[in-house]
Amino acid sequence: RMAAPNVAKYVEEVFKGTCIKVSVKSDQDQLNKEYPLYGAVNRAASQVSRHQGRVIFLEYTGEGNTEKTLFLVGKGVTYDTGGADIKAGGVMAGMHRDKCGAAAVAGFFKILSEMKPKGLKVVGAMAMVRNSVGSNCYVADEIITSRAGVRVRVGNTDAEGRMAMADVLCHLKEQALTAVNPQLFTIATLTGHVIRAYGENYSAILDNGPARNMNNAQEIQAAGDEWADPFEISTLRRDDYDFHRGKSEYEDVLQCNNSPSSATARGHQTPAAFLIEASGLEKHGKESDKPLPYSHLDIAGSSGPFPGVPTGAPIVALAAQFVFPRC
Repeated sequence: RMAAPNVAKYVEEVFKGTCIKVSVKSDQDQLNKEYPLYGAVNRAASQVSRHQGRVIFLEYTGEGNTEKTLFLVGKGVTYDTGGADIKAGGVMAGMHRDKCGAAAVAGFFKILSEMKPKGLKVVGAMAMVRNSVGSNCYVADEIITSRAGVRVRVGNTDAEGRMAMADVLCHLKEQALTAVNPQLFTIATLTGHVIRAYGENYSAILDNGPARNMNNAQEIQAAGDEWADPFEISTLRRDDYDFHRGKSEYEDVLQCNNSPSSATARGHQTPAAFLIEASGLEKHGKESDKPLPYSHLDIAGSSGPFPGVPTGAPIVALAAQFVFPRC
């Protein structure tokens, strides 16, 4: 019902006749060319028409001069089998909920369509893909060159969310370089480690250097506290970048180790470092000529219980921070 092609149709229908522009990339060859890491995850699913991936772009431009530009990338894994590193032992149940990051992006645009904040431009991307297992699935030890020209060695196919988002994040980074007062976000049900660290009711937020200089995490945490959408603040460290550095001359970056995130030290912090490295954002830190504020939101716990009803986190906190003050 909510495989990627149907998600695209649903989003187009929801925003028909509104101030939200919707465009969908559906050509599988184009997706492979523009988003090679995403294409690796999509490879097995692309053989089945009803499971073929889609990257859905949303755009909102408020009245008046643009004072702020947000770029949001959401993980939209419609079902996560784990791929070749399959989720064994009964832990696959509930993996239709691995698209809550992309759903949050769509939900944020629903608020924009209703509230119509002034002076704000928002570009969103929903990286919709099924992490299937089969004869054509991607496997560990593949080396794939990202959109940013970074050679990525696959370590674990069950770390597909970061693969699905990294090239799309790179695409929005390219737009952010010429945007007014830009700020980038990734939103994802990414790791079990964040639940082990903070419990089931809290989103984690990690800022890069430019975002930290803005006190971004602290301000979003404060907005979340006021609006009952709570956050915990995690910190990116040098260790997180070192964890993903290529271990041989063949790759620049290691995608993941082959252990569960919950059994890996700093298991929810290191993926943010990978996203920065694989997308080329590493070149846009606080000491660069073009610093770009970027924050990663891990909502694996806060997105809601399974079985149960999704919470919609972190839509309310983001709206409280960026939308409501402009209405």
